[in-house]
Amino acid sequence: MSQQIDAVILAGGMARRMGGNDKGLVELNGKPMIKHAIDRITPQVKAILINANRNQNQYAEFGFKVLSDEDSGYLGPLAGMITALGHTTADYLLVVPCDCPLLPLDLVPRMLAKIKENNAEMAVASDGKREQPVVLLMKPELRTSMKAFLDAGERKIDFWYAKHHCVVCEFPDQPNAFVNVNTPEQKQQLSEAIAN
Repeated sequence: MSQQIDAVILAGGMARRMGGNDKGLVELNGKPMIKHAIDRITPQVKAILINANRNQNQYAEFGFKVLSDEDSGYLGPLAGMITALGHTTADYLLVVPCDCPLLPLDLVPRMLAKIKENNAEMAVASDGKREQPVVLLMKPELRTSMKAFLDAGERKIDFWYAKHHCVVCEFPDQPNAFVNVNTPEQKQQLSEAIAN
């Protein structure tokens, strides 16, 4: 039986470096940034959830369930993950940010294979140099531990997954896969790179 995998796209942040514009809705080469992420992960998962704390109606137009953080106050990506983990019945949940328009088209199969090979609880992606702490594939039962971590006042996700059997899945063959867009300057650079 094949594993059921759902995904959540995190679009719940404040996007301060993008001048406060909602990053997922900022256009990159003619389509909202989140649409790039949707297009790349849709073939790899059964269902997609969107975590957004503002502009929910605009996000709903993409045709997926939109969830706001259960814990208010913009507590960061962990809050969005905890919310999504409570809304999935899948075997695994893929977590990706809304500002990564070049996500690997083989992200899920490679991360799942790495988990299976190591009998791990989750996998975190790496571009071969740096881990990408908000690109994760994990078992939903980890929600309890994650919630306790957040409730204890912790925010740094890599501190949390260090407590679990987490494997790193490297994508050195796709060095730009996890380039994320935080500023208008980065958007311009990436736009030019995609166009060429």
